[in-house]
Amino acid sequence: MTHGYPTGAGTSPESTPVYGTPQIPRPRRQETEAAPESASEATPAKAKGGGRDRYLDLLRSIALVRVVVYHLFGWAWLSVLFPSMGVMFALAGSLMARSLNRPALGVIKGRLRRLLPPLWAFAAVVLVMMFGMGWNPLKDPDMGGTWWGAAKVLDYLVPVGAPPYPEHLGSESGLLESTWADQAAGPLWYLRAYLWFVIASPLLLWAFRRMPWATLLAPLALTAVVGTGLVTIPGETGNAVSDFAVYGGCWVLGFAHHEGVLKQVPRYLAVSGATLVMGFGLWWASGHLGPDGWDLNDIPLAQAAWSFGVVVILLQYAPSWQELPGRLARWDKLVTLSNNRAVTIYLWHNLLIMATVPIIDQLYNLPFMGSDAATSFLDKADTFLMFVLIWPLIAVAILAFGWIEDIAAKRRPRLWPNGVSGGGSRRRGA
Repeated sequence: MTHGYPTGAGTSPESTPVYGTPQIPRPRRQETEAAPESASEATPAKAKGGGRDRYLDLLRSIALVRVVVYHLFGWAWLSVLFPSMGVMFALAGSLMARSLNRPALGVIKGRLRRLLPPLWAFAAVVLVMMFGMGWNPLKDPDMGGTWWGAAKVLDYLVPVGAPPYPEHLGSESGLLESTWADQAAGPLWYLRAYLWFVIASPLLLWAFRRMPWATLLAPLALTAVVGTGLVTIPGETGNAVSDFAVYGGCWVLGFAHHEGVLKQVPRYLAVSGATLVMGFGLWWASGHLGPDGWDLNDIPLAQAAWSFGVVVILLQYAPSWQELPGRLARWDKLVTLSNNRAVTIYLWHNLLIMATVPIIDQLYNLPFMGSDAATSFLDKADTFLMFVLIWPLIAVAILAFGWIEDIAAKRRPRLWPNGVSGGGSRRRGA
């Protein structure tokens, strides 16, 4: 996981366990006289008495928003405030454990069916853009310049490995900054890790039911080996193993939540143990700070320990909400929408962040932007403007591509599934 930005075929920032602050380009001035230059998982876990568990829905929504904000602003402290990826893997693990009450092969096939079509739509757009801008996998030196290297493009169809992309494509003066492909492909590491967790889940759940504590703690031990440099596995194999180790504990915690094992541990003991693990994570981070300081995405063992402890506390205190209570109820529609379109939001958000740059660039061409004061203000406000623009762009992606999640799940396609039917009544299913 300490694999920085990839060169050709790899992963990218947090949304990528590339553990590092994403380098989202800033909008650039036009040359003027003034100055140059996501899971929605299949069905959320049920609350007691049937229906959706809105607490888990809320956690997933918070995780998605945090991922978008992190990739936009790059604030290191967000990785400590809320470990989004650990939470998302834990929720997915809980749902997987529930599904494995059915035959394992059918469950795995169902998960793949839900995962792959949204990926194919994203890959179709990104690959057409990359090929159209001149990228040729056969001639890319980072891919070996061979047919075997070019075959890695098939990872866009089934992400068993890291889908490749050119590190630089286009030019700095083009419509998109030259690292746009790197940024766009960044979130795809999650799909690779998720796929391998799904495939491994029947064996992991079997082991958990027989040796719960050993299975729960084994990923932390593995992270201590492969995430600290004690044992180094080169290339993308090493990245995949590190991702599996860092978030494996959270995935198995999802099992513990579903199986009721977590609730059997006295709360004071669970919280005390989680706090000690989190404290260890911060202590380890303090002595192994990366290029962005306290960004835990640069520090695998700290990320694993901190995420594990936070997830234990979140699931230990988990209420079973069939409705969002109190003031949270005002967010009900957005929570429902984000859960129904989690894959779409996660897949597209990085590319859409890149798309805000040329939009903001056009503001420099407005007649009243000719003064130095105006351009200086726009320079300082560019990140805020990106934050404002990203949400309507995500809404457009939901409308354009979100219905593919419904087709993949064998549901009737819906443009805006926020839980309200055409007549205004609430829908309780997903």
